[in-house]
Amino acid sequence: MEQTLKFGDKVTVADTRKLHDMEDVLFDKEWFDATDERNKDLYYMFRDLAKNDNDLEAIKANHLRYDITAIPPGMLGSEYTKTVGHYHPEVPGTDISYPEIYQVLEGSATYLLQKVERGEEDIVLDVAIVEAEKGDLVIVPPEYGHVTINSSETTLEMANWVCRDFSSIYEPIKRLSGASYFLLKDGFAKNPLYKDVPPIRYLKPLANEKLGLNSGENMYELVHKIEKLRFLTAPQDCMGFFTGVL
Repeated sequence: MEQTLKFGDKVTVADTRKLHDMEDVLFDKEWFDATDERNKDLYYMFRDLAKNDNDLEAIKANHLRYDITAIPPGMLGSEYTKTVGHYHPEVPGTDISYPEIYQVLEGSATYLLQKVERGEEDIVLDVAIVEAEKGDLVIVPPEYGHVTINSSETTLEMANWVCRDFSSIYEPIKRLSGASYFLLKDGFAKNPLYKDVPPIRYLKPLANEKLGLNSGENMYELVHKIEKLRFLTAPQDCMGFFTGVL
């Protein structure tokens, strides 16, 4: 059964991630091989949202996209439910990859951010974890891949702003069977397919003032201050914005 979301005056049908879509990135391979629920829905992505046509026009004119993702609670065998994970490509003509920003709308989230050696994705230079609650902002800066984990007992709903002019890169994380760490019931476990994995650093969510938002304000409202999001489409011109983020 398809999932829909009414956002403003528009209804959007979800792009649904199924359990079989996660096969390459799971910790518990034995559980996956034994399950007969491979077509089970895992999470729902509602892409390119806008509350009205004027907002959508402004969003597209600024090469942005606003999405909402809903991740119900659950386990993938011995591992908590998560997204597949991906990296972003570099801005054309630069060596800086596109960033992204998230906000938790409901529930709580664990964001795993990792930076790897260029051309050697199994060598990890940095791993950061951000635990986020409703209203919190989390930025994925240039050069970092990311995975979102729902280790709670309630559905996680999160929004993101991102540049609309690229496609995410999934292959390196799939090839290495997931990110550099898996979150299991008894804590984080290193992925043995990575050669070098540093200890996890734990970070706080981004301060709302960084984007000119009041505490707890929905970041969709940046559609009315859209110049604040230029760091997503032209990070090479906004590197000062990322100072102190990680």
